[in-house]
Amino acid sequence: MTLQGKTAIVTGGGRDIGRACAVRLAQEGANVVINYFASAEGANQTVADVEAAGGKAIAIQGDLSKPEGVAALVSATVEKFGGIDILVNNSGGLIARKSFREMTVEHWLAVMDLNVTSTVMMTRAVLDHMKSGTIINLASQAGRDGGGPGSSAYAASKGAIMTLTRGLAKELGPDIRVNALCPGMIDTDFHNIFTKPEVRKNVEAAAPLKRQGLPMDVANMVYFLASDQSAFVTGANFDINGGMLFS
Repeated sequence: MTLQGKTAIVTGGGRDIGRACAVRLAQEGANVVINYFASAEGANQTVADVEAAGGKAIAIQGDLSKPEGVAALVSATVEKFGGIDILVNNSGGLIARKSFREMTVEHWLAVMDLNVTSTVMMTRAVLDHMKSGTIINLASQAGRDGGGPGSSAYAASKGAIMTLTRGLAKELGPDIRVNALCPGMIDTDFHNIFTKPEVRKNVEAAAPLKRQGLPMDVANMVYFLASDQSAFVTGANFDINGGMLFS
């Protein structure tokens, strides 16, 4: 167990990629603190899955676009496990597909708060408790290619995450490494809600690997970046898209 004795925070850990990351890190010995916003049932299932994998976990509800939600999550983590070694900034979302012409300023700000401000606040909050460690941000293929119809705000927010990752890697090294992942079509509720089935089939057919990704495909890369196996890697944005986009 290469993460034995370490503590990880996984935001948005109640389902899909967040749940897979929590379980994968626990399999390698990490204590895991899961943040969730609305789905207590999902978060409790993640805790149960972590415990089934032999790990320890707690779930904390909170809105990470608000300072008080961030502070409560970090405080609960330190109180329970004594420190923080790994931060997985996974929470975020599209909110809704809106063309640029119909998008309001309020929608723009909501998307930025959900995806960027939450990541900034979480990262700032853990630094006082992270003498060394790793931060893994979840960006998106949309940050590279501009996203699909009605997702310009989401794509811009994920592009910001990619650039923030590079800047933080320079500023926080050598003690803290910062990397990001840019998932493409992953089989999650995100695409169940926002992507038409025929679009998903077309993506599968066009991808060199001829399938959608799975949450555990992302989680395996999160584990690699959290571990010493990637000790000379920082400031990188990794594509996980089955070959749909090369960067």
